[in-house]
Amino acid sequence: MNFFQLEVFLHVVEHGSFTKAGDRIGLTQSGVSHNITALETELGVTLLKRDRKGITLTTAGEQVIPHMRAITANLAHIEQKIAAVNGMEIGKITIGSFPSFTARFIPKLFSIFKEKYPNIDLLIHEGGYEEILTWIEEGTVDIGFAAKPVKNVEFIPLLTDPLSAAVYEDHPLSGKTSLNVEDFVDQPFIMLRSGCETLIEDRFLEAKIKPNISYDIKDNQTVLSMVAGKLGITIMPDLAFPEKPERLKSLPLNPELSREIGLVMKSAKHLSPVAKEFTKVVQDHFIG
Repeated sequence: MNFFQLEVFLHVVEHGSFTKAGDRIGLTQSGVSHNITALETELGVTLLKRDRKGITLTTAGEQVIPHMRAITANLAHIEQKIAAVNGMEIGKITIGSFPSFTARFIPKLFSIFKEKYPNIDLLIHEGGYEEILTWIEEGTVDIGFAAKPVKNVEFIPLLTDPLSAAVYEDHPLSGKTSLNVEDFVDQPFIMLRSGCETLIEDRFLEAKIKPNISYDIKDNQTVLSMVAGKLGITIMPDLAFPEKPERLKSLPLNPELSREIGLVMKSAKHLSPVAKEFTKVVQDHFIG
């Protein structure tokens, strides 16, 4: 068993395909297969199941993959420490982010970091809060961005993002300066299921109001399109609302409802040197 075989195996699991993994690391499909077979032969177990549905981990694979991720992470730390001693900066950081944060902040944060560390590769996995926290726990990503509440991770607060109502331009409520929860009674409601629904549901529950949910949608842009198409109104984070909306109007909630967004990680103490540098860049940008 060697380090390269572990890398090949982890890329296959990440991409769910021998071909995609090979494209990422510069191997043919047969080259990827050869490395996986050699690894399985040496360990004496089957790590991957291959069928029409794709590639999944066997029970043995699920048991050993956390240790393989830990081995590759520790070796990366060693390489980064040696590079730092030699006056070089190398390595990569894998980051988890959710769509509205990605669109608004990731390009700027990556640009700032790459100016300082041009040889560090920045990789991003995009998903919902729960996915990001799972990726942190499994070691798929080094650090992530998510909103409270979170469990079993360290959380560094960065910003507060208010939630607002989104209505179409000529909606009967569009002339109001703000909306309270009672304004939503009997209104067709589109529930955005991207992570903030618990905050919204709690607000309705506190007011003892049951929203008239017409649609449950995960994608921000789909919800906005449906509101613009006069299929209902919604509540969503300000970050997810377009800066120049067409046929839409954003109205603040009264009282205010907001989410707290921050950096999440297993342990700040055990981050790789380059990941620690990235967290510094992020904190400087938001906190100063």
